[in-house]
Amino acid sequence: MDRQSEDVNYEEEFVVNPRGNKLFVCSWTPQQDRQPKALIFICHGIAAECSISMRDTAARLVRAGYGVYGIDHEGHGRSSGSRCYVPNFGNIVADCSSHFTSICEKPQNRGKRRFLYGISMGGSVALLLHRKAPGYWDGAILLAPMCKISDDMRPHPIVVSALTMVCAVAPGWKVIPTPDIIDKVCKDPEMRKEVRSNPYIYRGKLPLKTCHELLMVSLDIEKNLDQVTMPFLVLHGGDDVVTDPSVSKLLFEKAPSKDKTFKLYPGMWHALTAELPDDVERVYADIITWLEERAVICAASVSSATPRV
Repeated sequence: MDRQSEDVNYEEEFVVNPRGNKLFVCSWTPQQDRQPKALIFICHGIAAECSISMRDTAARLVRAGYGVYGIDHEGHGRSSGSRCYVPNFGNIVADCSSHFTSICEKPQNRGKRRFLYGISMGGSVALLLHRKAPGYWDGAILLAPMCKISDDMRPHPIVVSALTMVCAVAPGWKVIPTPDIIDKVCKDPEMRKEVRSNPYIYRGKLPLKTCHELLMVSLDIEKNLDQVTMPFLVLHGGDDVVTDPSVSKLLFEKAPSKDKTFKLYPGMWHALTAELPDDVERVYADIITWLEERAVICAASVSSATPRV
């Protein structure tokens, strides 16, 4: 991958978390003569990664004036760890919090607004980052967030009832059959080909412990939607069968945030930026418009090294 293009500078490296895992992190920023007007932090979904999957999204956001930062969660993408194994969802949140805040607190970034960008499971990560530090984030863009696992994708009740007990004995057991999720996520045939050719995307069965963690987190978030106080834009496809669009609507209705927006796209699927071209342009236009209305900062605050209150 090119390290930079005419208007986008790309960088990548590995950082080590407190558990000794090497985590892949990357960034897309404007060229050196341009300061980003705000920072955007990507939280990717289950089995996904950042560097390839988020390249187009990041480039669009950089060209709109933002700095964009991603991290491959433990066991995902180019990060170390058993593939797609999530032993503790709180570890993912802690890793994101540590890396993202380290970027926010760099002298050149103090004073810049900071936004989370959560996709599917990453929406859960974003909401839990907000719960961890309610006043820290200036807002979140949530694309088909995992506030509840769709009934069509939820394990059978018998499986759910036995999950906790079996996880204690064989947490890494990959026994739960999973459908070819790509065919349920991407409407654009070309995008399906791109996803299938991405070597960093996991396409096998999910470990039992991962399924258990996703289920427990989704239940927890569903019960605590009334704790979401930050500004947010939640976007959901009306025909999404992976995460439930009705719960995105419920998030919009129950969250006490005074700045909240819900966009439902009838006929669209789970991966809103992997739809047909006209629909994708519509989604990005809504995202960038929302950001533009909230990311205005004065020039003095951009150059200031004084931490924000």
